Amino acid sequence: MKPIKKEDLSQDIYDLYDDYAHNKIDRRQFVEKLSLFAIGGLTLPSLLSFVSPNYKDSIMVAPDDPALDSDYIHYNSPQGGGSIKGLLSKPKDSYKKLPGVIVVHENRGLNPYIEDVGRRTALEGFISLAPDALTPLGGYPGNDDDGRALQRKRDRNEMLEDFIAAYNYLKSHEACNGHVGVVGFCFGGWISNMMAVKIPTLGAAVPFYGGQPTEEETSKIKAPLMLQFGELDTRVNAGWPDYEAALKKYNKTYEAFIYPGANHGFHNNTTPRYDEAAAKLAWTRTIDFFKKHLV
Repeated sequence: MKPIKKEDLSQDIYDLYDDYAHNKIDRRQFVEKLSLFAIGGLTLPSLLSFVSPNYKDSIMVAPDDPALDSDYIHYNSPQGGGSIKGLLSKPKDSYKKLPGVIVVHENRGLNPYIEDVGRRTALEGFISLAPDALTPLGGYPGNDDDGRALQRKRDRNEMLEDFIAAYNYLKSHEACNGHVGVVGFCFGGWISNMMAVKIPTLGAAVPFYGGQPTEEETSKIKAPLMLQFGELDTRVNAGWPDYEAALKKYNKTYEAFIYPGANHGFHNNTTPRYDEAAAKLAWTRTIDFFKKHLV
């Protein structure tokens, strides 16, 4: 049987996976609906395998990369979940204080993809902290299905406090220059937007395909924003016109990019929603944005 390619899949399959990944349908419903696309040379097992994250073959920066100091730490989140685990990464043998970046996971905890993003960020000359909001429930359980189930058990505003506490921890870290930004994906995009609302001293925020704050909340934003969207992500993009109107109304500093033909999750290189060209351009823009605002 020939391998499945991205072009073999209709947009309906990507939309179906998005519904599943965001808890609009359960796994049984997902499999039942996915089976309708198992025609011709496409089998249900092959489709399931193809749309599932492939962490093993997708890591860009090894956990033991010799250019990095990268290890787990715990910090205190008194208004959130208490002691929170996170991956702290920075360039090895750096003797100057570095700008900081909080890396916020999707709706499934600190999985290998987000840890990898934390290390990628550190290689660009930052000290990064990628927290695991599932720490109070035992941490990321090793697979995304169970991770999503665990994350639904936590209150999202309590998790927001965990990431605000991460900002405070990193800002005062001896290796940080005191300028800290945030980048987040999906759920982490909403967290990034809300950290901009809640933290007047936040240096910069880059939400990838994240939920938007209200107009009243938007009025409180001080940090410059870079907002990243996939053109085909109709669910998230539906809220963008109102958000942009509020950003303009209150004269906020922002730039926004909508990547043609890209789906929700286009930066995540472990699933077929990954769009290499869009992901690389968005990441280059993100790093340049942080270097501009966090020095």
